[in-house]
Amino acid sequence: MIRDLVNYFLTSGDEVFALLMEHIQLTALALLAAIAIGIPLGILISYVKPASKPVLAFANLVQAIPSMALLGLAIPILGIGMKPAVFLVVIYSLLPIIKNTYAGLMNISPQMLEAAEGIGLTKSQILFKVRIPMALPVIMTGVRISAVSAVGLMTLAAYVGGGGLGDLVFSGIRLVNNVKILAGAIPACILALLVDRIFAAVEVLVTPISLLPGSSKQEKKKRKGREKLVAGTAVVLVAALIGVTLFQPAKKSDLRIASMDFSENEILACMLSEAIETKMGLSVDTVLDLGGSSVCVTAIDSGEIDGYIEYTGTIYVSILDQPAISDVERVYEESKAGMKELYGLEVLDSLNVNNTYTLSTTKEIAEKYGLKTISDLKKWNGRLRATTTLTFLNREDGLPGVKALYGLEFAEETGVDGAPRYTALMSGEGDLIDAYSTDGLLKKFDLVVLEDDKGAFPPYYAVPVFRGEVMEQYPELADISRELGEVLTTDRMAELNYLVDEEDQDPKDVAHDFLAEYAPELAAG
Repeated sequence: MIRDLVNYFLTSGDEVFALLMEHIQLTALALLAAIAIGIPLGILISYVKPASKPVLAFANLVQAIPSMALLGLAIPILGIGMKPAVFLVVIYSLLPIIKNTYAGLMNISPQMLEAAEGIGLTKSQILFKVRIPMALPVIMTGVRISAVSAVGLMTLAAYVGGGGLGDLVFSGIRLVNNVKILAGAIPACILALLVDRIFAAVEVLVTPISLLPGSSKQEKKKRKGREKLVAGTAVVLVAALIGVTLFQPAKKSDLRIASMDFSENEILACMLSEAIETKMGLSVDTVLDLGGSSVCVTAIDSGEIDGYIEYTGTIYVSILDQPAISDVERVYEESKAGMKELYGLEVLDSLNVNNTYTLSTTKEIAEKYGLKTISDLKKWNGRLRATTTLTFLNREDGLPGVKALYGLEFAEETGVDGAPRYTALMSGEGDLIDAYSTDGLLKKFDLVVLEDDKGAFPPYYAVPVFRGEVMEQYPELADISRELGEVLTTDRMAELNYLVDEEDQDPKDVAHDFLAEYAPELAAG
């Protein structure tokens, strides 16, 4: 593991460093915004006493909202990318800053304030010359807490295409690749410790010199001078990083195509983008790992992206809320009509890749219980444990539909997110998982796919989806979709997924190599 991790840092050091810089920029921007909002609010409620309870109650309430839910709610308003990620971290950073500012200002000695009034200081002079200087150590403690937690929380930026070290963490979890997880987590951990040390120095800097420990006033001044140098350097670095973030030129492209957060969708998005650039001569910005289907639908509906790859079964069952059926043509036609009616979106021709659900298990378990079809599970009702994705656990075309159609019962039904279900299966913590028919991890772990002999799962054919106005402007997109569908198959897609999931190849490279071999007229030169 250590050797693999070292090799990864040596071979992918540039990528890790670039993501680290993104992470620092995003965190610094969010923290400065939280300070700019939180400290004035803390000062306000220390003077306007009736406002303290509702403000603190609101800050506490926000902390109770799950971060992923808050992020999802922010997308329709703020779009995708850095804005919703920064908003999320700002909101979660406010409570410690507001509370500590309020506590610091309210716990100053009454005698000191009375003396300040006695020598004729005005309220504003008392605030800026007495109360704030005396409260700064407590205020900075709140800022320090927020800064450290912001570093970890900012990994969620990857879920909405915001970048940062979360890209590596989410990718590693999805691919069951511990090296990638550590490659993202270790720099984030080191960054958090460094941030904590910097703000510890700033705490000393803002502490009144009379309160600093030391044997002499001269030693205190020397110590404060060293801390000023550390804090000044930190401020300069943060300002430079934020300047790079705010003033870097915006990337302009003719189209923005997004992918969801799994290998197949990434490969297809890269393939579609390259084909468009080659055949139509347009510039395409490909936004990878944009969370799940709901995030992409929200982003395309708000105009943040122009297109993405969806699946007919997801459209039919989840988006249009129709009961699961196995009729391929009906699912496609009704999905196409429904997306146009509800969102004004155009569903293009199928890419000929059916990534439907499957139930899978290990060869050992399949042999032990004689499992070849899903119907075979009924003989072992109440004996086997199902460890599935959270989505599959609750969808009508998922576990509830399978149980109803086949009359199944399980000893345990556990929902986990994404690829960790494979880890649970291989470690003996489950007997059965849901998978996708083109999933590269099926080959990686050499699993048995049980035949859906009663047709529980609807077809999940990959289809490009574009905004209606984009199709009016570029009708040639439909031709590219048809051309890709002529060379893609479900089996070929499974092989491509394996190259990413197991051999750790870049989705963009895999997409290019496939086009170069099977559709050279669509491949970049």
